[in-house]
Amino acid sequence: MIKTQKQALEIIGSLSNPSKMPSYSYGLPPQECKVGSKLRNKKGSSCESCYAFEGFYKVYQKTISKAQYVRFRAIRHEHWVDAMVFLLTKRIPKTLPKKQRVFRWHDAGDIQDVEHLDKIVNVVSHTPWIKHWIPTREHRLIQEYLYGHGKVFPSNLVVRMSATMVDGQPPLRATHTSTIHKDKSPVGYPCPAHQQDNECKDCRACWDKRVKNVSYHYH
Repeated sequence: MIKTQKQALEIIGSLSNPSKMPSYSYGLPPQECKVGSKLRNKKGSSCESCYAFEGFYKVYQKTISKAQYVRFRAIRHEHWVDAMVFLLTKRIPKTLPKKQRVFRWHDAGDIQDVEHLDKIVNVVSHTPWIKHWIPTREHRLIQEYLYGHGKVFPSNLVVRMSATMVDGQPPLRATHTSTIHKDKSPVGYPCPAHQQDNECKDCRACWDKRVKNVSYHYH
């Protein structure tokens, strides 16, 4: 049984804490993205200029990459779910204001397989006071999980399937999506981050199930 945050961290590695976000995250190595690794070599794709290889991530690449790979290996640990639930309970307690009770999965990296997604959903189910958001390009994996395994996502989880091309249309047959606009008008709700120091500030659209598509400004 996990009794301390130290024990939990020994299992999961660490939580990432991106400056843009109003919450903690759990970043994995972008090099290990299944779909994203292929898109990175495709001109005009949403992964061609992946931010997880640029800026702060690039400056502190060695330190960040090391932490990401520790987390990457940790997701296979038999007590990973318990450790994540324990740590989120401590770091994002029920006593926090509602706007602060949010968590983003993967500020870098993506879902690895159905087993990984199932573990994430398990964590989400055990932290119902927290709103969780997963951005992903693993569309087939999501469909396999939902339809092939007869699963549904918890009410406190928003899974946004990301468009694969800049200025592309939202993925079809997805309840919640995201796009990137550059030369075309934004689709749905335009992310305001580029107008407010590249931060979410008070915006929580990505976690809001009422917002079908969030369109991010290309940068």
